[in-house]
Amino acid sequence: MTMSLEDTINRQTHGPLNWIFSRQTFWVFLAAVIACIVLSLVTDTFATERNIFNVTRNFAFVAMVAVGMTAVIATGGIDLSVGSTLCLSAIVLGMLMSEGYSIWIAIPAALLAALAAGFVNGVLIAYVGMPPFVVTLGMLSVARSVAMVGSNNKMVYEFGPDQAVLLQLGGGSTLGIPNPVIVLALLALATGFAFKWTKWGRHIFAIGGNEHAAILTGVPVQRVKISVYLFSALCAGIAGVMMTGWLGGVTTNLGQGMELSVVAATVIGGANLMGGSGTAFGAVVGAALIEVIRNSLILLGISTFWQGAFVGTFIIIAVLFDRLRAK
Repeated sequence: MTMSLEDTINRQTHGPLNWIFSRQTFWVFLAAVIACIVLSLVTDTFATERNIFNVTRNFAFVAMVAVGMTAVIATGGIDLSVGSTLCLSAIVLGMLMSEGYSIWIAIPAALLAALAAGFVNGVLIAYVGMPPFVVTLGMLSVARSVAMVGSNNKMVYEFGPDQAVLLQLGGGSTLGIPNPVIVLALLALATGFAFKWTKWGRHIFAIGGNEHAAILTGVPVQRVKISVYLFSALCAGIAGVMMTGWLGGVTTNLGQGMELSVVAATVIGGANLMGGSGTAFGAVVGAALIEVIRNSLILLGISTFWQGAFVGTFIIIAVLFDRLRAK
């Protein structure tokens, strides 16, 4: 049977391989794999079990927060308060446990504190109509200030009777896999499913693609916007709990400047800052690539001061790639 010209073009432009090759996430994943292979060949320490353990554990914290940030950016917003929200969650956890409260009370309280910050962000953005940049920039300062007041700006390192449980949760492993990586995998899988197969996910990308059209089609834009800032704060809160267990202590400097790494991981992973696109897997891959870059600088003896230059370059390349692909 003779194939029409239209069918031929469709097969060439919409085949599975062409779809994969057109995804920014694929190329970022490929870059991370190549970087790992090269580092394994040129250094004796990258492929060691201990280093791989550290790399995967370290990038997991940024990736958790980046998964939540993806939902926000997909709606066309941004959350600059995630580092401070993470700190607030960790401080609430640490203060309660140091007072003798059970970890099963402290963790929900820590997550509720993070959700409170996300709720304020969402209401001001969705119902008051304030710009996300301004609101979350303000919350960046407010949340960290509340953490300082709550802890009297002191380091918390004694976590009461459940200290061993907390340290195992954040710093331990299961079957040789760091516990933060397991939590990240579960979070990314659940988020990926929600993005693709639920009404909530469809509404997120509809708002980011064309908010006016989403309103006309009956999408509850305001409620969805609140939900994504709640989700972003929840992811930051979870990361704060896990980081506290890993570090074995918490200060009010925790998460400071983390926003750049999180936004970078999200954008490098394929999210469009204008909204309408992004994946949980892309956020994880973007965070992994950033951590591989950081680790490679250390192993190759290059000053870590160059890390910002490399990450910034990758952000510019990622955005440029997205613009060229759009054209």
